[in-house]
Amino acid sequence: MTRRLLRIVAALGVAASLSGIASVAHAEKRVALVIGNNDYKNVPKLVKAVNDARTMGDTLKQLGFQVMVAENQNRQQFTETLLAFDRVIEPGDTAFFFYAGHGFEIAGQNYLLPTDVPAATEGQEELVRDASILADRVVERLQNKKARTSILVFDACRNNPFERSGTRAVAGGGGLAPMTQLPEGVFSVFSAGPRQTALDRLSNDDANPNSVFTRTFAKELLQPGENLVQVAQHTRRLVSEMADTVKHKQVPVYFDQMVDDVFLSGVAKDAAAASARPADPPPQKLAALPPVSVPRVPKEESTNAPIASFSRHNGGWSVTFSFADPTIGISWRMAGNGDFRETGFIDTLDPRTRKRLPNPSIELPADAQAGTIEVRYVDASGDMQGPFPIKFDPEAALIRDQRKILDMTATSWLSFRQFNGLLVYYSHLVSYRCAIREVRIGIDTAVPDKVLKLPACDLRDPSAITAGMLLYEKLPPATQFMSVELTYRDGSVSEIKTFRTANRSNN
Repeated sequence: MTRRLLRIVAALGVAASLSGIASVAHAEKRVALVIGNNDYKNVPKLVKAVNDARTMGDTLKQLGFQVMVAENQNRQQFTETLLAFDRVIEPGDTAFFFYAGHGFEIAGQNYLLPTDVPAATEGQEELVRDASILADRVVERLQNKKARTSILVFDACRNNPFERSGTRAVAGGGGLAPMTQLPEGVFSVFSAGPRQTALDRLSNDDANPNSVFTRTFAKELLQPGENLVQVAQHTRRLVSEMADTVKHKQVPVYFDQMVDDVFLSGVAKDAAAASARPADPPPQKLAALPPVSVPRVPKEESTNAPIASFSRHNGGWSVTFSFADPTIGISWRMAGNGDFRETGFIDTLDPRTRKRLPNPSIELPADAQAGTIEVRYVDASGDMQGPFPIKFDPEAALIRDQRKILDMTATSWLSFRQFNGLLVYYSHLVSYRCAIREVRIGIDTAVPDKVLKLPACDLRDPSAITAGMLLYEKLPPATQFMSVELTYRDGSVSEIKTFRTANRSNN
């Protein structure tokens, strides 16, 4: 065991003993392991991986992480370092693992290469497997320690380290395979997409000590108020733009199985802005407001206030009200606009009241303007409750409704057909385009790297597909699969979905 590792283990022992003393008051903590491997013995050496690990270590310390930094790890040292990292992780912690060095994909699995990995040629894949660290095993270790949030970052998408002039290389390739089957609570980032290689520098004049990915990712991590997805998206855009300047294709990719938004540097920008605003002034008393425009608020908070869902169809809007308790009559109006109108009844008995169910739905015209719907109801005792104000914003309601439909019908985003060649149809996305800001697709790549243009949204007839709208594209006949990522109007991003052309099975 090297002196460096002895120091690491000793420091971790102190940290573990301190955490034991304070175990009663334990709250989730942030722990990180960063590894950089430059000095390979049997495959090409690297220049910046150790610098990348040091930079990430400094960055994570600024974000409140307890950080282990390990450099130039052979197979035994790599294993011992992972064991030491295991010992400091406790249930509920946020664990961050960063690796810079050679990585290699064999049969869809990713291996992190220690510095003593043997040189290998065709047919010797087993040598590489036995001498390397399986990336999926790192994920399993963090899951076994019950980390609440696990973040894995791989700046290892470099050239095939086993290529030799005049020989056949190990069956694999440059770059790493996508980690699409992650457990809940795991977020992974790769410095380049499948079959892409990551740049150490932009030119011979580029004196930056870090790789193009790490120098960008480290800065984005420190941006206050950005969640992990936003950090990954901004990094992807910036790295891709820098790589384009030297005519290189490098698009970092991330895979998100987080349950909650994770902010490593400060709180969400909206929350921060809200906390910085002065407190709202006290509400005016009802007597000071025009009586005609003020809905009568129920006296008790527990009163059965309805909620409403909005759905847009060709004829206009359907609005459905939901009540927690039994009702025997419902009426409504647009705020300050005439008398209340009864919704009527449907031919079903409510077993709770033994009376016909009031119709919970109303219709609004397609050109209905934003406003407030006032709803009141008669409870099971015969008392009138309300009116209750419900805000109606047509544009927001349309986007929310179409977003919900897109999420529920994700397997229908694309479809394929053989007709004078292979065609991909995206008419489903066109039908619900008002909820979409951008569609990105990838052909035979897990990284959606091409923008698919959709027609503009027409709020007057949002689902209309008119003559002249392009609904399909022709694909190369050998296309095996496509990836799709949606950016919604609110700025959130969907999971990357994969659609296979051969057997039409999608996920």
